[in-house]
Amino acid sequence: MKLLEKTQFGNLELKNRMAMAAMTRSRADIHGVVGEMTVEYYTQRASAGLLFTEAIRISEEATGSPLTPGIFTNEQIEAWKKVTQAVHDKGGVIIAQLWHTGRVGHSTDRKGKLPLAPSALPIRGMQHFTSQGMKEYETPQAITLEEIKQTIKDFGQAAKNAIEAGFDGVELHAANGYLPSQFLAESSNQRTDKYGGSIPNKVRFALEVMKELIKTVGGDKVGIKISPLHPYGDMILDAPVETYSYLIEELNKLDFAYVELMKRSPSFPSPSHYPNVDDIELFGNQIKQTVIANSGYDKASAEEELEKGIASMVSFGTLFLANPDLPKRFELNTELNQPDRATMFGGSKEGYIDYPFINK
Repeated sequence: MKLLEKTQFGNLELKNRMAMAAMTRSRADIHGVVGEMTVEYYTQRASAGLLFTEAIRISEEATGSPLTPGIFTNEQIEAWKKVTQAVHDKGGVIIAQLWHTGRVGHSTDRKGKLPLAPSALPIRGMQHFTSQGMKEYETPQAITLEEIKQTIKDFGQAAKNAIEAGFDGVELHAANGYLPSQFLAESSNQRTDKYGGSIPNKVRFALEVMKELIKTVGGDKVGIKISPLHPYGDMILDAPVETYSYLIEELNKLDFAYVELMKRSPSFPSPSHYPNVDDIELFGNQIKQTVIANSGYDKASAEEELEKGIASMVSFGTLFLANPDLPKRFELNTELNQPDRATMFGGSKEGYIDYPFINK
């Protein structure tokens, strides 16, 4: 089974080709500090070839949802050190996913401040989870050029902090409608300066952040996650294929480790002008870095994806959430635990660290 083969990942040798995808779990405290439950959560899943953390806020300004972790204070960094040490003690490899939510936030959890976004355009057709329940999205403030410069610096500092905290690398979260992808979509970016209008301008922010990360911690420790045809977060591009093909073309000129390529979800139908294509085949074949295929895979479809030879690894979300020993379950072809969706976001150990192992 290809999924269980060892593989080389930059300078790291991985025990298998299975990654745990980043999943927001909202178990940090109000200061963005993770605790002992989080240490246990990641340690339980260290049999994955590669662990991606839940998305981690790069700054206070990056805040979108309540009880999500950060990596911009000493207390946060020290707390993550316990996670990385425990994972490494189990022979695991763990990467920090760096996050700026942009307009995917609410003033309720931002000390009354509106979120920043490329343009003052709210998300339509969705509500946001806040500490006071579900709320309509607010119209964000358009981010200034000075704030863009600061945000890029914040990404670099967060990457430096992540390495200090013991992470094996960092991943830029440029998928799912968060700030880097907001710059790419006309539904969120109507700027007329150097960050808007033409495709090269809209791609500029993501490329500048990637260059900052590479400069700060080295390309062998850097990756990016993208979701070209996934419209979550009201991400509607006029020319999605042309935009993402250009982004990939420019990324190919940079020296970094991998691209995690997320397929669109059947739960979020694509706009009518989007092409009916295989996302991994279309974009994966354009990428020169290692490709990690993501979203909606089971054992059979993941094995089939690896057989195609485009992706070198597959990342799993809810399957790893509910099955901390997922590689062993795949190996033995045993029954899988089913995820409890009511406990996915926030709460205590229930639905977090109490999913049973095969031999427990």
